[in-house]
Amino acid sequence: MRQDEELQQQYDVLVHIWKEKHGYINDEDNTNARNTISRIINRAAVESDDTEIFSTRRKRWNRRRIFLTASSFILLLTAGWFWLSSKPVDAIAKKAEQQDPIVANNGSRSRSLLPDGTTVWLNAGSKLHYENDFNGSSREVRLEGEAFFDVVKQVDRPFIVHTSGIDIRVLGTAFNVKSYPEDKTVETTLYRGLVQVSRQEDIAKKPIQLKPNEKLILPKQAAKEEVKLSEAKTPLAKQTPASFIITHIDSTKKESERFETAWLYSRLEFRGDSFEELAHKLERWYNVTIVFADEKVKYLNFNGSFEKENVDQAFKALQAAVPLFKYKIKDNEISVGLSQ
Repeated sequence: MRQDEELQQQYDVLVHIWKEKHGYINDEDNTNARNTISRIINRAAVESDDTEIFSTRRKRWNRRRIFLTASSFILLLTAGWFWLSSKPVDAIAKKAEQQDPIVANNGSRSRSLLPDGTTVWLNAGSKLHYENDFNGSSREVRLEGEAFFDVVKQVDRPFIVHTSGIDIRVLGTAFNVKSYPEDKTVETTLYRGLVQVSRQEDIAKKPIQLKPNEKLILPKQAAKEEVKLSEAKTPLAKQTPASFIITHIDSTKKESERFETAWLYSRLEFRGDSFEELAHKLERWYNVTIVFADEKVKYLNFNGSFEKENVDQAFKALQAAVPLFKYKIKDNEISVGLSQ
């Protein structure tokens, strides 16, 4: 600024604006904004320090251009803050609710950082919607599909996942939720922390509480009665829709080796799945469409896992394990029927 009068004038203007406006900003925002300005100016100083490469005239222009860019950015931040401050609270909340969802399309998986610092991984064919702006008394999202959450703990602001008429309430924890539209159950697996699960229609009832290394299997239809896996006298498939089950996962295994989190490590696992159930997983995993030419094929059962196999290799492996069907792949559509 000592070398360039114009830069000194710009600095004086910024200082004047700052002193005039800072009274309308709370201490936290004031500190954050000042830190931002400091980082911008420090970065500008570093980026413009090229004494051996540029001429004196070129250096002066680069410094001026960087400082002008920083000044414009700061003014835009200030204008944006006052614009948001002038808008009604309802309008801001409405805008947050209309945010585009986080999406993992078929054939892909995604990792995202939420506004509060929470990390979420989405499995193929999943969507995560923001239910509020994360600035209120709670942090709420709506899930369609499967996701793994590593939630940042904020004691005064619970993190709530809404899915299939079920609310999962946590503070700081790591857990997996599976609830695709075609699934008949909602599965919640807790790895650390504490989770409370309740139905939106049964708010007055005591929520189901999970402890670390427990998995809750909750039918999407009314659940009234708890059933421990060790106490269950009939298979899960034959139990009434009114029951739910809490099972224990093997905590001696690494997360990368566990069935519930295999998808996080690019591995598709299936245990006793009917071909119809497995088809839904394969469609999402490989981004294909599977058509059954014979209804009887849907009831074949499979166990196994896929990691590096392409879709043709996967079907060859399935056929080798259960040689009762034939298949034909054309583009992204796979036709499956009974073998003759």
